[in-house]
Amino acid sequence: MKIAVLGAGAWGTALAISACRHPSAQHEVTLWARSPQQAADMQAERCNRRYLPDVALPPALRLQSDPVESLGDFLATQDLIVIGTPMSALRGMLHATASAGVPVAWLCKGFEAPVSEPYGLLGHEIRARLALDSAAESAMAPGAGYGVLSGPSFALEVARGQPTALVAASTRAAVREALVAAFHSPALRVYASDDMAGVEVGGAVKNVLAIATGLCDGLGLGLNARAALITRGLAEMTRLGVALGARTETFMGLSGLGDLVLTATGDLSRNRKVGLLLAQGRTLEEAVASLGHVAEGVYCARTVLQRAKGLEVEMPITQSVVDLLDGRIQPAQAVAALMGREPVSESPELRELQAPPAAA
Repeated sequence: MKIAVLGAGAWGTALAISACRHPSAQHEVTLWARSPQQAADMQAERCNRRYLPDVALPPALRLQSDPVESLGDFLATQDLIVIGTPMSALRGMLHATASAGVPVAWLCKGFEAPVSEPYGLLGHEIRARLALDSAAESAMAPGAGYGVLSGPSFALEVARGQPTALVAASTRAAVREALVAAFHSPALRVYASDDMAGVEVGGAVKNVLAIATGLCDGLGLGLNARAALITRGLAEMTRLGVALGARTETFMGLSGLGDLVLTATGDLSRNRKVGLLLAQGRTLEEAVASLGHVAEGVYCARTVLQRAKGLEVEMPITQSVVDLLDGRIQPAQAVAALMGREPVSESPELRELQAPPAAA
């Protein structure tokens, strides 16, 4: 396969390395960097010194840095386009690749900040809006389509070839099959799903919950508290996902529970580290500046909460994270707010039975 990965951050680079090293497929992989200087440095040093300095780039991996607007002819020759930019750049990249006529998938996780809607959108919702707003959909070849590749994965481990499992989600079988063919290997197992909403909600909300779990660990509240927080966070994630049309069982899988556990407990998690630093008394600006990478949970927490409120979905952990990030409460107050909530049943069915009767 000919695979173009657009975005030379940690995750885009890791997947390009993984595809290029496939033991039997012999993919032709091109990694595109927005910065010509970054591409030149990677070409000279054969590593991505900023994001994955200890992992060598395979000799066969090609590097590209032409302006994305001029890549049309090149992209049309590919079998698969993978967008590895942050969520904030996804809309522009989808617009630039819409007429390529080949399957397009993205790696970013989160809700976009509000643009034309009063609330932030998931990736598949952005793509749907673009199709309505332009003639791009009519220009797409019959085999084209779009999807998302997500799941519990740290870029460094994927780049090193350590065992990982991901989910390729799309409503079109051809896109799922292209993603499996591109990335499924002895070290990287790729499962298929048609629940794009569920996979994307899991990828977005787990980053916010990881901040909360980092805060819990940073305050030394113990493993009992961590387990409770992750479990109730999964319930929040599921409620929002179902309200957006997802299936409940998706959140019991890799892109839900799996990604949440990894991001909330793994030492390589940037979002968890933000929570740890806030618990130590660092300001949000100091915490973010110390990372050197994007922590998507910081940027999408407010849009997650905004979307939940619009759908009348209760998300108290997310609310506490937003209050903390906005400086309205201190770390200890966030914990007190969650522990001081009124007792309720864990089961939604029992909640309905316990609810007071409606007024006559």
